[in-house]
Amino acid sequence: MISCNLTKPESTFDQVRKAYADLKPIDVCLVATAIVECGHFAKVAYDGKEYSWPSDQSSLAKALVGDVQTASNPNDEPKPKKISKAKAKLMEETVLKLSIPIVANQQAGEALLGKRKDLKTLLGDILKEGVEYLYTPTDIRWRWALERVNWSTVSGGELPHHVMFLPEFADKCIGIELGPGGKRKKTGKKGSAA
Repeated sequence: MISCNLTKPESTFDQVRKAYADLKPIDVCLVATAIVECGHFAKVAYDGKEYSWPSDQSSLAKALVGDVQTASNPNDEPKPKKISKAKAKLMEETVLKLSIPIVANQQAGEALLGKRKDLKTLLGDILKEGVEYLYTPTDIRWRWALERVNWSTVSGGELPHHVMFLPEFADKCIGIELGPGGKRKKTGKKGSAA
């Protein structure tokens, strides 16, 4: 399995060169760049449809509204009659974490390879085998885009929580979020499934 650090894409070159020693350096560079693009422009696989960034941003936001409202519904939480100002502020600052299923965008990678069918086939084989994507919160475009949606406006009401989306690969690829300084974050439950 090839490891691809989206923050340091040059490290993918070394991974591809080691795995495919018979490739010419220019071909290694093209394949490595295509793998990086497949991760940056990963598609969201939601409710039987695939959404591409940035063209499907508004349609995905509309599709996610119901899940955001359901997960953020304050009616499920008992409302105390009297609460302290500190607790009220803490309740306002609560972050709602929703996972979104993503898949590597093979078409984005193939667009870089032009007419090279041999490299497109190799890219397809690499993605079928699986890629370990290491990323920061701004490396995968969908996470950045969805967190900037004004969910209160889109849902037509007031949401009591800030919404954070956590991408999780739904195909053979694996995603590992990097913390400050490029260190791997501890993995655990990533929140409610969208």
